[in-house]
Amino acid sequence: MSVITGTRGETVPTVPPGHPAVDTADVSALLERGRTLSTPVLRAAVDRLAPPMDTVAAYHFGWIDAQGNPTEGDSGKAVRPALALLSAEAAGVAPEVGIPGAVAVELVHNFSLLHDDLMDGDEQRRHRDTVWKVHGPAQAILVGDALFALANEILLELGTVEAGRATRRLTTASRKLIDGQAQDISYEHRERVTVEECLEMEGNKTGALLACAVSIGAVLGGADDRTADKLEEYGYHLGLAFQAVDDLLGIWGDPEATGKQTWSDLRQRKKSLPVVAALAAEGPASERLGELLAADAKSNDFDSFSEEEFATRAALIEEAGGRDWTSQEARRQHAIAIEALDEVDMPARVRAQLVALADFVVVRKR
Repeated sequence: MSVITGTRGETVPTVPPGHPAVDTADVSALLERGRTLSTPVLRAAVDRLAPPMDTVAAYHFGWIDAQGNPTEGDSGKAVRPALALLSAEAAGVAPEVGIPGAVAVELVHNFSLLHDDLMDGDEQRRHRDTVWKVHGPAQAILVGDALFALANEILLELGTVEAGRATRRLTTASRKLIDGQAQDISYEHRERVTVEECLEMEGNKTGALLACAVSIGAVLGGADDRTADKLEEYGYHLGLAFQAVDDLLGIWGDPEATGKQTWSDLRQRKKSLPVVAALAAEGPASERLGELLAADAKSNDFDSFSEEEFATRAALIEEAGGRDWTSQEARRQHAIAIEALDEVDMPARVRAQLVALADFVVVRKR
């Protein structure tokens, strides 16, 4: 597999040799379709919130600025809505059948972002100040809770058996997502985390909701549990590939592309895959990294560390093999995700689009 090099020299895995190149135009069209079809329903759901939560949520989604003026802000890549609509088509129904599922998953995803930003102390998301920074921690918590409630409301209002099945999958994914966030926070205070623990955490935190996104449209379209389960398998491993790339960008990503600080995950002491893999390796770089991170955990002036100190830690992670291992893991999870699609009877066009979206996730630079 080849790699691409970003503006800060970050290497991000591309699709495996012999695999079709990512059709960026097709993927962009899929993402835009998901955004176009789901946004009006998403806006209508947010409008149900009591003031000022409606305004705070609108700011978070990039529809208004901090002063309440309409804006064309970055509202995210819309991967999950795109997957939910494709999921419906995989079940042989119109993509519009998946819209309530797309909106519900997007509401849960943004509930998690609002809370994560506060818990992690992140001051920037999508190239502007986070909700807690602008509107305060209390509003970030309340709006996140409200979005979570809205997600279930949107589905249950359909009043169908399929809606009940979809809601059960969404609530299970939401609980796993919360489990993953709790694991993530607890790992920040531990000197050592195993690779297996890290993969379990990331499977919960990222894989579970992507798995739900790529099955929920099919469930709403009447697909049986076996079909939904196989689509979830694709989404789960796609989520692990997605998170592996995110972990690379969390250390070596270009702030202009990611919208976050340099070395953002190192600043938060996150036990992400590159860090965990480097610590599990043998050799002088791994040992020195372990010593530094152990000292960091006890440091009283960690927040005042210089760029050079974070750069040193990043270099040790790379020298110990954590960066290469994570790139390979992204490729491995990508391959497992694609294999799961072979077990689902779906139109060839839909399968090709799911493959293209998976390729996009692994080669993305932001």
